[in-house]
Order: sequence, then structure tokens, then C-alpha cells
Amino acid sequence: MARRALVTAALSLLLAGASAAGATPAFKAGTFDPPRLAPDFSLPGSDGHELRLDRFRGKVVLLAFGYSSCTEVCPVTLATFAAARRKLGAAAADVQVVYVTVDPQRDVPERLKKFLGSFDKTFIGGTGTEAQLAAVRKEYGVTAKRIPYGDSYTYSHSSFTYLIDRGGRIRALMPYGHSPDDYVNDLTILLGE
Repeated sequence: MARRALVTAALSLLLAGASAAGATPAFKAGTFDPPRLAPDFSLPGSDGHELRLDRFRGKVVLLAFGYSSCTEVCPVTLATFAAARRKLGAAAADVQVVYVTVDPQRDVPERLKKFLGSFDKTFIGGTGTEAQLAAVRKEYGVTAKRIPYGDSYTYSHSSFTYLIDRGGRIRALMPYGHSPDDYVNDLTILLGE
């Protein structure tokens, strides 16, 4: 009887191991099922060209919103993206970070280019008029509220990241605070498709 229980337990472990070995990797971010086409937009880009998502078809896109004067969430997010790209090695060439500002008054293309370049020279930012940016935020469900701060201002804004596949479909939404390894996990899945 004891031998039978031992054989059953060993067989169960063997089957569980075989099942795990054949399992497909899971996203760390929340996924869209079914995926939907990412709304495109046209904004002045920090690289001197029109910023449209369809420019990056064939690449995986990380789309985030923030601003260069942000002192907490935005620098952490961008540093996380940069670390994830470094960990991906040569595969990072197929990943494009797109960062749309919520602060068009200060974030002109040149300022965005300098700010984003301090994290990774390949990152591209988008700016525009308040109306243009509000329309993009609406399409993506992003909030941004200007808050007076002394003789200046700051913003409270959404801090999640969209993961967009090579075909331009929104596949996942990563909340703020995930590690570079979580991004590497999800990017590796999308890059492998």
C-alpha cells in the first residue's frame, strides 16, 4: 500500500513537471482578450518626425504617458524600460518606447528628446497642443490633471503602460511598479510571436 502511494505520488510529480515544461509563458501584465487595434495618432515627435504608432509596425511598442518635470513616477518608469531593454540584449532592437507628454507647455520636442535620451537614446516622445494630447489620452483612457504647486504646477496622471504587439494591437496593460524582469517576460512573449 505504501509502495503504491509512493508510485502514485512520483507519477503525479512527473506529470506535473511535464505539464509545466510544456506550458506557455504567462504575461505579468493584464491582457486584452481579444486584443484590439491601438488607436493611432499624429503628434510632433522628439526625433523630429511625425509620431505615429504605425511607424513601428513590426516592432513591439511600450506606450506610456507622463512628463519631463515629473520627479517620482515618470523617471522610475523610464528607468525600468531602459533596464528591460538592456536585459533583452540584441532583441531590444525590436522594441520601441513611445512616451506621450501630458505637459505640452514645457515638453517641446527638444526638451523631450533630452529628457528621454538620458534614459535611452532610442526612446521617442510625443507632444502637441493640449487639444491633440487630450484626444490621445481619451482614446487610451489616460487621465491627467494639472495641479498648482507654488509658483509652478505639477500633474497627477495615469501611470500604466500599454504593450502593443508587432501588428499594432494592444495586448496588455502593465500597472506602475513592475520590475524590469516583468517587462522582459512580457516583451519576450510578444517578440517571440
